[in-house]
Order: sequence, then structure tokens, then C-alpha cells
Amino acid sequence: MEFNTTLLGQVIAAWIVIATVLTFFLAKRKTQTPIIATVIGFILSFIPPVSMIYLIVLVLKNDVPKSEIPA
Repeated sequence: MEFNTTLLGQVIAAWIVIATVLTFFLAKRKTQTPIIATVIGFILSFIPPVSMIYLIVLVLKNDVPKSEIPA
């Protein structure tokens, strides 16, 4: 089986973008500090299994009340 490293690099780059965008939208709803949560999500997206666990934690976290969401 031929292993194409270019394709692997493209898949990893796509995962980094997708995971960071998902983290941003979840962090906006679920945390009081969405920028910090997004930066953490970006860093963790370089290790896909850890990034998936982080996304699951954000999904399971309760929403922040709208009065506490920063502008």
C-alpha cells in the first residue's frame, strides 16, 4: 500500500481548521473566556485524539447564561 504524506498533511491541516472553528463556536456558548478556550483548542488540535476529547468536554459543558457572556 502506497502512503501519501502530502494527503496526510492536508488531512491534518483540515482537521486543525475544523477543530479550531468548532472550538470557537462551542467556547462562545459554553465559557466566559472564549478566546482562551479557542487558543487551547487550536493547540490541542495538533493531536487529534486529545482535540476530540476537548470538543466532547465542551459539548457536555452547560451553557453560560446570556447575561454573563462577554460582548
